[in-house]
Amino acid sequence: MKFTRDTLTELTIRKVERGRIRIGEEFYESSFALTIDRVLPDVEAVPVADLRIEHLERLLESDPEVVIIGTGWHPAFARRELTFALARRGIGLEVMDTPAACRTFNILIGEGRRPAALMIID
Repeated sequence: MKFTRDTLTELTIRKVERGRIRIGEEFYESSFALTIDRVLPDVEAVPVADLRIEHLERLLESDPEVVIIGTGWHPAFARRELTFALARRGIGLEVMDTPAACRTFNILIGEGRRPAALMIID
């Protein structure tokens, strides 16, 4: 997919604050997933340490190069099994606090890359 200026504007994370994130002109106040094509607002809230590949299947439909997991305002770690499951599919995994994950997502789409993200809002 070739990104257009409208696509980048629509999916750019504009503001991150405790309890909500603004994408384009809309605020999200509960955890969501994000691909280069769309926001998936109805994701299952699962602690990062309990995430399995099955929890990310909707994100993986977008064929991302990398999955970014924003862990909220506190660091958390994903299971090694999740890293390995994604690696077997040729997909990288980056886990960081949600503000850093938002910045990383914006940088990657700005570079024309194909990230997908799970953003935990707490």
